[in-house]
Amino acid sequence: MNGEQLTAVYRNNNGEIISFQTSGGRIISYRKALLETEEGLIEGIQIYEDEDGSMSLHPSWASSFDEFPSLY
Repeated sequence: MNGEQLTAVYRNNNGEIISFQTSGGRIISYRKALLETEEGLIEGIQIYEDEDGSMSLHPSWASSFDEFPSLY
């Protein structure tokens, strides 16, 4: 694998993911993670289009990001 992976999540007070930590130690926003996944820079993540047309990220190897460690 040449790209980074997402290793942990940062959530807001409502439990929504607002950013990620990468295997390279970077903290990136959800939007930046979406863009980097589209560009092939982030591996192990799939992009899905929701019913309302918005794009969302889902891990390839886990059922959800709930299995990722949360960082504060």
